Amino acid sequence: MKIMTGVMTFAAAMMLAGSPAVKAYDAHAHGPDIVETAVAAGAFETLVAAVQAAGLVETLQGEGPFTVFAPTDEAFAALPAGTVESLLQPENRDQLVAILTYHVVAGKVMAADVVNLTSAETVNGASVTIAVEDGAVKIDGATVIQADIEASNGVIHVIDQVILP
Repeated sequence: MKIMTGVMTFAAAMMLAGSPAVKAYDAHAHGPDIVETAVAAGAFETLVAAVQAAGLVETLQGEGPFTVFAPTDEAFAALPAGTVESLLQPENRDQLVAILTYHVVAGKVMAADVVNLTSAETVNGASVTIAVEDGAVKIDGATVIQADIEASNGVIHVIDQVILP
């Protein structure tokens, strides 16, 4: 599966101690959308491949705004062996779409807003739970390791686990 390439820039504002896996870029200089921002970061190859397999690239490049809780490649690697490969199969597209849309909230929800919420409805219709534990924001138990990565059509918050509906 061909993964989009290119060098984009976006600003990575750190809410917690920074993740070395995600590079900092300047979003306002070039205005990349959420997909281009994820590609440029270099830490979301599995997520981008999944978005492509699910046919959601055009949606996430749309006007938005969207808030994406983006699992890193390491988060996908922590899933049981064969899970990602199975989800990427065409016959499992509906399940993949359900999982990916569970990581997306309509609207632009910045870190300052997230910490005041206890839940948020995702694009797939189910709600994620939001909690602040020991100074860390948790989304369905996944820790936000980097927040407020702005894109032209929304914001990305990096999480350390894949969350499931």
